[in-house]
Amino acid sequence: MALFLIAGMAGCAGHFASDPIVAPAGGDEYVRAAWVEYSSAHGWEVRALTVGGVRPALQWDGGALPLQERAGPAIVAPRESGHDAPTKPAVFTTSSWEIPVPAGASRLRVAQFELPVPRAELHRIVLMGDSGCRMKAADDAFQDCGDAQAWPFARVNATAAAMHPDLVVHVGDLHYRESPCPDGNAACAGSPWGFGEDVWWADFFAPTATLRAAAPWVIARGNHEACNRAGLGWFRFLAPTDYSPALSCVSPADDAEADFTHPYAVPLDARTQLIVFDSAAMSAKAYKPDAPAFLRYQKLMDEVDALARAKPHSIFVNHHPALAFGGSASGTAKPGTAGLISVLQARDPARLYPAGVDLVVNGHVHMFQALDFASGQPAEILTGNGGSQMEGHVDASSAFRTTVAPGAVLAHFETQPGFGFATLDRVADAWELKEWTPDGQLLRRCAIRGRQLDCGAAG
Repeated sequence: MALFLIAGMAGCAGHFASDPIVAPAGGDEYVRAAWVEYSSAHGWEVRALTVGGVRPALQWDGGALPLQERAGPAIVAPRESGHDAPTKPAVFTTSSWEIPVPAGASRLRVAQFELPVPRAELHRIVLMGDSGCRMKAADDAFQDCGDAQAWPFARVNATAAAMHPDLVVHVGDLHYRESPCPDGNAACAGSPWGFGEDVWWADFFAPTATLRAAAPWVIARGNHEACNRAGLGWFRFLAPTDYSPALSCVSPADDAEADFTHPYAVPLDARTQLIVFDSAAMSAKAYKPDAPAFLRYQKLMDEVDALARAKPHSIFVNHHPALAFGGSASGTAKPGTAGLISVLQARDPARLYPAGVDLVVNGHVHMFQALDFASGQPAEILTGNGGSQMEGHVDASSAFRTTVAPGAVLAHFETQPGFGFATLDRVADAWELKEWTPDGQLLRRCAIRGRQLDCGAAG
């Protein structure tokens, strides 16, 4: 793997590889995007993307602070092999920047971007996932990226922003345009493709502008952001870790570290937290007990156990589902992700998840599901319908005939196979779950108390 640099060297957090110019007054045109997300290394952070080697400044109540460079412009040669590997380099023309949100800040601004200040208690949460526009030659799947009905992710973001959430949780698979649009296909003609910055802009940064201005984000990593796919952009722009050569997906020799990053906790209030788990490299097949990936995931789950003991209630967030069904064109239910089930079952054959985990949120399957169990497992929300091409459905009758994971006895099952997103609202000692269409029509309403799900009619 060769790395050819456009300007300067790719930087690490806290280190400036070149001597960037501080953005001049009125230099808003140099800043292409800014947002707030949770960092496993530093807590809440402001991040930004700029052109022209310009270092942006954070304006807040206490004055102005220069952001630190995360990664500079670069061209990264394609891998020799990979998942639908593009045959062109990944080009990154922007610099990415970051800075922790100052304690006590009540106003945050970078250039023209007024940014949301994270609240001490986060009670209204938007849940979404699997959102990029699918372009994959191996499946002959080419979504109409220019049609807001066929690819509604921007509509989802605008509708969710109008609900004034405290937090957005994306469960991964943000990047989908891996293959070039075939000649003669008008639906995707002219779309960018590959693993470079242009796809990240089209699939994520452009459609999320309204929602990034409305609320801070927590972003889990999907299999589309694994190192053999779009990991380059993931680490440059959105990964919760610091950026370094080992955590960059530049060299395949570092994938064993970069594809297994550490879980981290995000406080929601005094008693409740998210635990975010990186399952990007998770196998669809069960692992053997001596498999290197199995052993790595076991160590990471040790860390999850420790995090879960810190607060009475935890919501486990990752990409792959163990307790939600795969779908099919016929509606036949398929069990959960076998690789993840094998990891979890080795630790707790009955409950799967650590004590204190009341709720699990993930995606990967392109639909909405809400489930709970008579056998003691946590309740489950699957929110994989943010915009990427739909992939079948699950009939309730088939779900109740199918064992999603060994020992799991399904008690309640709700689903909706169309595009949309979900919200969680804290109501006293419960969460109110709502499932919405991209334009804000309420489809499902459920109360979640502990591990129990109580769903009534929408409206």
